[in-house]
Amino acid sequence: MAALPLLRWGASSLHAHFSPTPPRRLFSALRQPPAAGRYEPGSRVMLKGMDYPELEKWVQSQGFRPGQAMMLWKCLYGNNVWAHCHDELAGLNKDLRKMISDHADLKALTVKDIITASDGTRKILFSLEDASVIETVVIPSARGRTTVCVSSQVGCAMNCQFCFTGRMGLRKHLSTAEIVEQAVFARKLFSDEFGSITNVVFMGMGEPLHNVDNVIKASSIMVDEQGLQFSPRKVTVSTSGLVPEIKRFLNESNCDLAVSLNATTDEVRNWIMPINRRYNLSTLLGTLREELRLRPKSIVLFEYVMLAGVNDSTDDAKRLMELVHGIPCKINLISFNPHSGSQFKPTPDESIIEFRNMLIQSGLTVMVRLSRGDDQMAACGQLGAPGDYQLPLLRVPEKFQVAL
Repeated sequence: MAALPLLRWGASSLHAHFSPTPPRRLFSALRQPPAAGRYEPGSRVMLKGMDYPELEKWVQSQGFRPGQAMMLWKCLYGNNVWAHCHDELAGLNKDLRKMISDHADLKALTVKDIITASDGTRKILFSLEDASVIETVVIPSARGRTTVCVSSQVGCAMNCQFCFTGRMGLRKHLSTAEIVEQAVFARKLFSDEFGSITNVVFMGMGEPLHNVDNVIKASSIMVDEQGLQFSPRKVTVSTSGLVPEIKRFLNESNCDLAVSLNATTDEVRNWIMPINRRYNLSTLLGTLREELRLRPKSIVLFEYVMLAGVNDSTDDAKRLMELVHGIPCKINLISFNPHSGSQFKPTPDESIIEFRNMLIQSGLTVMVRLSRGDDQMAACGQLGAPGDYQLPLLRVPEKFQVAL
């Protein structure tokens, strides 16, 4: 599925492999990205970087009533307005509109291009203020569900070996406004064609929980009952396995969590997902088991990209059953989507079905995610443009060299 569904580790020796940023400064510099929405007297603010309490406080600080803040909020996110410019703030009084024009910005992204795949999937290329480009995917469904897959970073530090975005390295975190506006644009551009945009998945470019402050804030804006009104059960944030941030997310957000698992042994996961060297399978799954025990109504979605000859054997299926035992979960099997420079091959469809059936027979809930948008590089693991600089591929363990 299109970009439907990707940190922080400690050993500085690992950093050199995963980012163009100098090793010792990579995560310390990016650990706490600037808080969008904060403002100084006399400065311009980005409205979509604020949650409602911040917006209300700012409007009042400019001499206006709290009720006018709610009217502005609904212009940004409700009433089918989705305002991107000051001319679209109809219904606000003249003085409030002038104040906003003088002191605030409404638009964080600019549409650079929209690409249509043969199956109707849309890939939107957005330009940021610094000329960086991110990609967002809108995936319509005949079942009446339309999903927007949003990015959380330009590039990614995780260097997952099967992911095209991971070849880029990490360029920057997206602000709260840049994340939220992807969902706003999806509704503004495609609601007439596809009907309501019902679901949001943080499975585009980047590791969402590496940008945890802005992702939690953006997701809270998306589910605000007076704004975009997405159901928390229909907003899913994916992670490669950042254990401290998983704990924080589960404690602070009411949205759903997905974990990109993709292997049943530490040997394989260390190779294809280097974050496993910091938080191995035992640590990751033990944390989920404990945290979800405290939240009896919550489940986790495990994503599992099927790589031929690497993680798709009968033994892998048996180990996967054991690994997730006792964790309330669903499993999403994903066909690998090839890309330039990829060393992996997709598992044949019939083998995916056999793998799925083994899991189902053990009592697990399992889905197979169909690729969407892959002919336009809009599918899971295909987003981004690495350019001249690319992170290095890691050494393939000897026993898998024949399979590749």
